[in-house]
Amino acid sequence: MPPSRRSFLAGSAGLVALAVDAAYAPRRAQGASATGAADHAAPAPNTDRAFVAARQPFVVRSTDGVMLAGEAQGDSQAPEILFIHGLRQSRLSWEKQFADPALAGFRLVGFDLRGHGDSDKPASLDAYRDADRWADEVAAVIAATGLRRPVLVGWSLGGYVAGAHLCKYGGARIAGTNLVDAVIRLSPDLLTKEAGDFTRTTTSHDLAERTAATADFLAACFHRQPTQVEMQRMLVVNGMTARAVNEGFVKTTTLDLEPVFKAYAGPILLTHGSHDRLVHVAMSELITAGHANSRLSLFDESGHSPFYEEPARYGQELAAFTTAAHRA
Repeated sequence: MPPSRRSFLAGSAGLVALAVDAAYAPRRAQGASATGAADHAAPAPNTDRAFVAARQPFVVRSTDGVMLAGEAQGDSQAPEILFIHGLRQSRLSWEKQFADPALAGFRLVGFDLRGHGDSDKPASLDAYRDADRWADEVAAVIAATGLRRPVLVGWSLGGYVAGAHLCKYGGARIAGTNLVDAVIRLSPDLLTKEAGDFTRTTTSHDLAERTAATADFLAACFHRQPTQVEMQRMLVVNGMTARAVNEGFVKTTTLDLEPVFKAYAGPILLTHGSHDRLVHVAMSELITAGHANSRLSLFDESGHSPFYEEPARYGQELAAFTTAAHRA
């Protein structure tokens, strides 16, 4: 691969790493069993308290033996949503959604991608460069949790992972797709100059340089900045991620998943922060330009993380989209 191309891909991986963890509060409750359906609890009526429901942890192995850790919540017969986080993050990214009363009537599933959180962290770069491996772990989670026809939510790298799954397994069993500031094509014209500036620093092998750049990079992910405590937790999760994830992903030969989404027959909701400093809205507009059953929703008070920065609106839109997708 030419050095210029490899440098750009490294920057793209750094861009995808802008996905940030939303582990902003302690978990309210967790299920104790790793098998069966999670209990479903209705939200407290007309209160300001976050929705509280039992979480059920699970562990599943992907086709290449990588162990994946996740959690499920809600009635197993309810409409389903599978959340896929971004690079250097974890399932904790979706804490606000798991606690959202607007999403209380749905089956919610989140998991840690390979190399992240509590999932296995292979040292081989090959574990991350092959798009099929990302696709296989989504399929493994769907099977392990008994999802029948979920909506896939893909944030940043998660959008790439969702596209990889559609590419390999097709969309017949996917009710809809919500792409959140997603990277679906590794192309320099769809990334901002600021994102390009992080190309070297966020993938540096110099620990001090990479540490400082990671903090700056996370700050650039928000229009509404997190609190100091929230940012500290996000940085901890970033530090748990295997270095091989970045180094392997930049070597992928699957550079463009736009055709996959355009060929997908189901509905697509594109969620994008108007103040995203790293991904041009043109990335989302690629899909709406060529997919008849798609809609772009711009979040005027958000940067790269609208589900975190404007969670109430995001939850309402995701609930409406998922309900309609399951009725189709």
